[in-house]
Amino acid sequence: MVSSELKRVSLHEKLQLLRSITHSHAINKTSIIVDASKYIVELKQKVERLNQYVEEFSESSAVQSPLPAVAVETLEKGFLVNVFSGRRCPGLLALILEAFEELGLNVLEARVSCTDNFRLQAIGVNDEQGEVIGSQVIKQTVVEAIKKWSENNHN
Repeated sequence: MVSSELKRVSLHEKLQLLRSITHSHAINKTSIIVDASKYIVELKQKVERLNQYVEEFSESSAVQSPLPAVAVETLEKGFLVNVFSGRRCPGLLALILEAFEELGLNVLEARVSCTDNFRLQAIGVNDEQGEVIGSQVIKQTVVEAIKKWSENNHN
């Protein structure tokens, strides 16, 4: 009797943990599991896009461009901005964030690595009061910030 109660409590705790990790608002077990499977599919798609981006960058870096590569993807609600360089880029992150601010782009989530190379993956949305901007405008603004950073580091 006690064993089955412990199993039930344990299962409930695990379902609640799964619910919180996947940002599910579901109440019943089946819906929580369905939401979790959708979340896993979304994560797999993000990984595929990132792997494709890295592969494209690897192919294009055969030319060995001195500037970081930039890719902007339009999402359902916002933009996914990827910036990658095979080398360290001290100070670049600050200039990119300033460019986002100039555009009125609010960063919802970001991952940055500046150890051996520079890698930024940011999800941003337009400021609600500002005008709607497109992915090309974002890409161009980030590229200009990178050029500004490059000029400052070569002088």
